[in-house]
Amino acid sequence: MDVFRTKSIEQSLKDTEDPEFQLKRRLTALDLTVFGVGVIIGAGIFTLTGRVAQANAGPGVVFSFAIAAVCCGLAALCYAEFASTVPVSGSAYTFSYATLGELIAWIIGWDLLLELMLGASVVAQGWASYFETFLDEIGVSWPSGLGYGDDFNLAAFLLVVVLTALVAYGIKESLRVNLVLVAIKLFIVLFVIVVGIGFINTDNYRPFVPPSEPVDGGTEWLHTPLLQLVTGSPAAYGVGGVLFAASLVFFAYIGFDVVATTAEEAAHPQRDLPRGIIGSLVICTVLYMAVALVITGMVKYDKINPDAALAQAFVDQGKDGYATLISAGAVAGLTTVVMTLIIGAVRVTFAMSRDHLLPKTIGQVSHKTGTPIRLTLAIGTVVAIVASVTPVGKLEEMVNIGTLTAFFLVSIAIPILRRRRPDLKRSFKVPLSPFLPWLSAAICLFLMINLTAETWLRFLVWMAIGFAIYFAYGYQNSRVGRGQGEPAHDYSR
Repeated sequence: MDVFRTKSIEQSLKDTEDPEFQLKRRLTALDLTVFGVGVIIGAGIFTLTGRVAQANAGPGVVFSFAIAAVCCGLAALCYAEFASTVPVSGSAYTFSYATLGELIAWIIGWDLLLELMLGASVVAQGWASYFETFLDEIGVSWPSGLGYGDDFNLAAFLLVVVLTALVAYGIKESLRVNLVLVAIKLFIVLFVIVVGIGFINTDNYRPFVPPSEPVDGGTEWLHTPLLQLVTGSPAAYGVGGVLFAASLVFFAYIGFDVVATTAEEAAHPQRDLPRGIIGSLVICTVLYMAVALVITGMVKYDKINPDAALAQAFVDQGKDGYATLISAGAVAGLTTVVMTLIIGAVRVTFAMSRDHLLPKTIGQVSHKTGTPIRLTLAIGTVVAIVASVTPVGKLEEMVNIGTLTAFFLVSIAIPILRRRRPDLKRSFKVPLSPFLPWLSAAICLFLMINLTAETWLRFLVWMAIGFAIYFAYGYQNSRVGRGQGEPAHDYSR
């Protein structure tokens, strides 16, 4: 049983010419950068920053964002080399198929599906909360029993339905809406930074990294970072708290990898993909750290409202009107996140369908819209149901562990592909290879073991389901396994 059979780069590129699975190349470097910024800036600034500062790191959350940014920056370099070399839909899934083999590619695709679909559901629920808050502030009531926290979240459901229809209609049209919403969101974020500076009290920065505090034992072990659990020193704040917070705020950076899922739709992928991936990450890192400094300077870390940190910080300063504006910005900001995550989930599943690891009929592209409509509607339906009826809770960590696993495997794949296929044209190369790719993989692994034991248990269950599907269907029907198209290459020798 050859589960590590690879799909050649040439065959991956050839598959993009199949009329039934051909996407339109319409995206520019600006589209890709806006695409990345649109999904990165969202839940991280509007919900995660305050919660992590209050519970885990204090003002030291700035260092947490920096650590997560270094991890993402190194991974972004690896993604940029792969995406410019193999401009095909599927992101890390496609890259790994060419280097690490089919089983690893399936694992990554399965992980990305977890990241993108669950991420879209979680953010849709957060959007519904901000949407209802905004309506209350302007004097409009949302129907009782159909809101955030109820048995059926109508707002989240309707949001996903509308965005799914937009994504199915066309990628370029989706990004036009995205451009407008991203502009609104950036204005709000810059507004928070510029206005908030005037309300900073430097006493709130003392201590910048609060002293470590032990956490209770008992059933709390499930919510303890795996590294702290193994070393026997579960604690909040301090250096350990900052590191744990880095593994949490990593969720805020998810997005630049989604840019790589649109590689097949970029007009000039070799040039524009590296610009889009790295550009969006740099912009968002600067904004995140600035917002973290402003919020922890405006409010003492232990007094931050973990549910609505930005809005409440201005309410505490007697600026209720500013809070309303920020809530409106959050509604716009989280809208773009949900839409981009849905697009990413569709593109990854599309690539797996084209390889027949999933049924090929669901991935066929409409000649009219240039998008896989059937697959888009299926993904949107699942996301809408999960967002509207499931109490997702603290599943951001599940998104993180899936993403970090993908980053880890992409990082180690760079030197492997360099060694196996030195002949490939690479318009962008990771500098200092293999040192930087190996460093990227090490940091990803370190952040993974800083996630909680509960997250690891859930992840193992998810992976068990994925293995069952692969061996029951994917392995038997794989195009590479059946010898369809160009023969599989074996680079292991």
